[in-house]
Formats: sequence, C-alpha cells, structure tokens
Amino acid sequence: MKKKLIVGATAVALTAFALTGCSARNSSPAASGSAASIPKGASIGVALPAKTSQNWVLAGQDFTDAITKAGYKADVQYAPASNTVPGQQQQVSAMVTKGDKVIVIGAADGSQLGSQVAAAKKAGITVIAWDRLITNTPNVDYYVAFNNYHVGELQGQALLDGLKAKGKAPYNVELFAGSPDDSNAKIFFDGAMSVLQPKIDDGTLKVVSGQTTFDKVDTQGWLPQNAQARATNLLTKYYSKTSLDGVLSPNDTLARGILTAVKAAGKPNPVITGQDSETASIPLIMNGTQYSTIYKDTNEEAQAAVDLVKDLAAGKKPNTVNDPKQNNNGQKVVPAIELTPVLVTKANAVQAYANNPTLEALAKKG
Repeated sequence: MKKKLIVGATAVALTAFALTGCSARNSSPAASGSAASIPKGASIGVALPAKTSQNWVLAGQDFTDAITKAGYKADVQYAPASNTVPGQQQQVSAMVTKGDKVIVIGAADGSQLGSQVAAAKKAGITVIAWDRLITNTPNVDYYVAFNNYHVGELQGQALLDGLKAKGKAPYNVELFAGSPDDSNAKIFFDGAMSVLQPKIDDGTLKVVSGQTTFDKVDTQGWLPQNAQARATNLLTKYYSKTSLDGVLSPNDTLARGILTAVKAAGKPNPVITGQDSETASIPLIMNGTQYSTIYKDTNEEAQAAVDLVKDLAAGKKPNTVNDPKQNNNGQKVVPAIELTPVLVTKANAVQAYANNPTLEALAKKG
C-alpha cells in the first residue's frame, strides 16, 4: 500500500521534534531471515492480543490478506480475552512447534514473552514485534510500529491548540495514560508530557488534581470503564465548582469513557484528545465533542511487516531506524521499521482519511 503523508499545521510543526531524537538509519545485513529460511508458501505466524479495540480486530484480516497476497500461508491468532497473556504464550509456543518461519507478535504484555521468543530464536525463526515492543529480551529481530513518541507529541500539541481556541490561559486540565502492561503507553505519555510539562511549569496549564506522573494517571487494561470511573472521581473531588477545560486522553476508547463521565456530571465537554481513529469517535470529532484523534493505518502497519518479511526472504537489507528513545527493550535497541502517525481534527479529517473509504465517509457525513 502506498503510504500517504497527510498532516495538518500542527503535525508539520512537530516533525522537527521527531527528527531531533537519537535515531539513525541502519542498513546492516538482516539479523535473521533469508530466501532459504523463508521460502514461498511458508507459514507466517501472527500472534495478536485479545480483540479489545477496533484496530486489533481490523489487524487480523489485514494480516491475512497481506500474507496471502505475498505468497505465504497466514497463521493469524488472537489471544483469548479471558486468558490473554497465558493464551498468547501458548499460541506463540504452538507456532514454534508448528514450524512457522516468521512470528509477528502484537504483544498482550511484552514483558512476559521472553521464554517463547527464546525458543523461537533457537528454532531459527525470525521474530518481529508489531505495534508493541517485546521487552527485556535479546531475541527480537525487528520492530514494526508507528513513531509512538511522536504520537504523544501530537496529542500534547493538539490539546494546547484546542485550549487556545477556547480562550485565554490558564486552563484546568487532567491527564490520562494507557495501560502499564503496554510498552507503548509510557512512550505516548512521555511524548505528550514533553510538550505539556513546560506549559504546566509556566502556569499555562493547571492540573487541578496534581496527578501528573504515569503511575498516577495510567488506565489498567485500556478499559473505558476504568477511565470513566477515574474521571468521575476527579470531577466529584476537584471540579464541583471548577471548570474542566481539557483532558489528555491516550486513545479514542478512553476518551469516550471520560466524556461519558463528563456528561453524567453535567459539565461542558472539555477539549479532549484520542488515538486510533475509531469509527465511533469520528462523528464526535466532526460534531466537536472530541477535539482530535491520531490516524495509524492498521493496513499500512500490517503491510509494512509483510514487506519486511519479503525483503528478508529476498536477502535484502531492511532500512531500519535505531532509536533508543522508544525502541530500547531493556536488552537491545531493536531495529525498527517506523511509520508516521497523522493528527486528525475536524479541519483535516476528510483529507486524512482519503485512503480509507469507511472513515472518509464518516468524516464527510459530519
């Protein structure tokens, strides 16, 4: 799929931020994989977490289509919702036993797959972490993901832009982060705080609850009911006579949970961010209820992993990024195929979703 770079003024302004990180292109020979070890028709395993978000649901079919089109056999599996981490561990072990030549893993918990990926490497299997980094192990060959630190930067700047449009500072805000068992959650938060912390320090933003560290604002399991419950508590304790002007939300699912709490409290909608361009949130953006989201095309991300497999099978050297800011898994800086996220607001939604008929139609509907 041809990648489309579509950015608004905010995203353009932040591109410089992304380029100043300690990253470098790497054209070294492939760490694993060759035409001999990944023959046409070989089975490619894809281990995904439970179907807890729309993007995970879409990913399964995107992988199946891309792998099949490339001439390989797709072995795509989801972890069970009731037994997510052990279930994924068992599935990866089964893929090793079955003889899959590559295993692509969207980790339910990237810190709990060390034994499984060690067994894969011992069997000569190429291991690709997808969307979420697998941590504390040297047995990961590549990482395919969007630039998640930049996702956070875009969210932080979007919050500032939305607040500025509402009126003069200072602004009362609250911060939410994702699940602590997701390696991306802290990266999103750190990226956002790189933009927001200076504005907290100079008084532009006031976090009324005083809760500004990741461990105080995380949301276990990315569950909207957890975000809704925390938002209800914050509104009750700190905002009975105070306005809530803005909320940093790390994704669309949590944003909707937070907005539910705001509505129940009888408060006006705050400027609120999101991520994933979920179909339920596009109408909210177009009617002004939710200020922004981030578009990370799941099809593009799945295709990037399959293209990496094709390059390895052909003996080509993948053009990877070595970025210790977000790709250090505790044992190594994992060579990464890094994609570009797109900030979406009402102003650029139709353009941003031009390659996605479903989302484009929702944006045009308004």
